[in-house]
Amino acid sequence: MSKVVLAYSGGLDTSVSVKWLQEKYGADVITVTLNIGQNEDMKEIEERAYGCGSVRHYSIDAVKDFVSDYVLRAIKADAMYQGKYPLSTALGRPLIAKKLVEVARKENADAVAHGCTGKGNDQVRFEVTVKSLEPRLKLIAPVREWNMTRDEEIAYAQRKGIPVKPSRSIYSIDQNLWGRSIESGILEHPDQEPPFDVFEWVVPPEEAPDMPSYVEISFENGVPISLNGREMEPSVLIQEMNRIAGSNGVGIIDHIEDRLVGIKSREVYECPAALCLIEAHSDLEKLVLTRMELEFKENAGRIWSWLVYSGLWEEPLRYDIDSFVSETQKRVNGSVRLKLYKGGMRVVGRSSRNQLYSLELSTYGMGSTFDQKKAEGFIELWGLQTRVANNVMKEGDVEKHSGYGKEIKEAK
Repeated sequence: MSKVVLAYSGGLDTSVSVKWLQEKYGADVITVTLNIGQNEDMKEIEERAYGCGSVRHYSIDAVKDFVSDYVLRAIKADAMYQGKYPLSTALGRPLIAKKLVEVARKENADAVAHGCTGKGNDQVRFEVTVKSLEPRLKLIAPVREWNMTRDEEIAYAQRKGIPVKPSRSIYSIDQNLWGRSIESGILEHPDQEPPFDVFEWVVPPEEAPDMPSYVEISFENGVPISLNGREMEPSVLIQEMNRIAGSNGVGIIDHIEDRLVGIKSREVYECPAALCLIEAHSDLEKLVLTRMELEFKENAGRIWSWLVYSGLWEEPLRYDIDSFVSETQKRVNGSVRLKLYKGGMRVVGRSSRNQLYSLELSTYGMGSTFDQKKAEGFIELWGLQTRVANNVMKEGDVEKHSGYGKEIKEAK
């Protein structure tokens, strides 16, 4: 094997992977780091990669690609895995895999490597995406193959003279523009409240301002385009929303998550902008989409979220759902006002030129145009089958063949 392209974060796992790949496969290791809004020093990471033995390093600014091709799709789909997690880490992995493939093609590499463990979801996300885009590439997972503990990795790095950045935290952190994931330490005990030193984006709710903050978010075709009347590029808008919501104590997620590999894990995230934007977007959809569209889209969004979480970004069904979602977003135009106060967030107003809400129909006041007498016929037809079924059961026909009628009588 002559060349391996490694997804390089600059942390312990990927730093020792460079030397391990060289020793085991005799390969030249080419490292790739993407900036997707994690606020790290890309130059420092590049220098560390070369210090570990990389023969060539690629630093790729992919923030705009991440937002336009991944995050905005998630907003439009109201993507929340298991109703809680807005897929911050999961959305970044297929983009990294795509860039790895592009570099591998450019360098005529034989393989692609990553620093994922065998316990998590990311190994699946990287490998399925890479194989879908370029089947000829071999996949190597050094951490999974060597099965070293963290202490063993540190000892290996010391023996080999590998420059590893000292960690100031006992926690394992992954972050990008869409969210921050925190694991390890006391967080592995689901009965313990996370200490506030694990958080960087969100202030403790009790330390948030004593006055609420109001934010008005405007959408065009389902895409957030402005905050409080100021038009912004989506990436800038997300950064600003992270700041505003986080400063009001909004954005912490703490839940028990079902990993793809079958492990239940306690997951803690900071996703201020994601929670606010998805809540606002979903609320605006309720104003402009029909009941049937909303019910179908809710199910489609749940499946979309599961596909992304499970590493199936390149699954054709994901593209199919995107097509449906894009069609619905043509009417998702308008503004939503959020109230943020000491960790709480709720919608307090919404408006749209495409709204299906009609004051003349809904009002109980003098201006109502709704003919209440028509409700009588509607109720007669609406409950027709229910009444017929209950009459049949009362006559005993069902009781002769099942216990259903008996159960209904006992319930009564």
